Amino acid sequence: MSNSSPPELLLENQICFAVYSAAHAFAQAYKPHLDPMGLTYPQYLVMLLLWEQDGRSVNALGQPLHLDSGTLTPLLKRMEKAGLVTRQRDAKDERIMRIHLTDHGRALRERARAIPPAMLCASGLELEGLMALHEEVKALGRNLREK
Repeated sequence: MSNSSPPELLLENQICFAVYSAAHAFAQAYKPHLDPMGLTYPQYLVMLLLWEQDGRSVNALGQPLHLDSGTLTPLLKRMEKAGLVTRQRDAKDERIMRIHLTDHGRALRERARAIPPAMLCASGLELEGLMALHEEVKALGRNLREK
């Protein structure tokens, strides 16, 4: 019995695996920067959105992260317990849960400013190459979601 697969079925030839492997490597590369801040990688992504615009709804956080409220709510509860955010019902519509940064969560923003340059350095790419790759990966994601 032969175990050889055609080239299109080799793991090393799969774009999905290359992206998956890179995503895993990113999470590991972020870890030494996020651990001292008390953040996990998914929490960091939420913080980026809140630093951009505080008081977002759970749905407004989930949409760009491609996470549903069932996945996001436990994450936000852990962040609330850690003193990073507060969760409050919207004054005009109690069905909407708004997420607000605490002073501690807001203060982490300055510490986080060192992360992007560190990640650029870790990537081994020049800024222009990394920006081009960023646009290509975003386009790939858009194309796959549209299908």
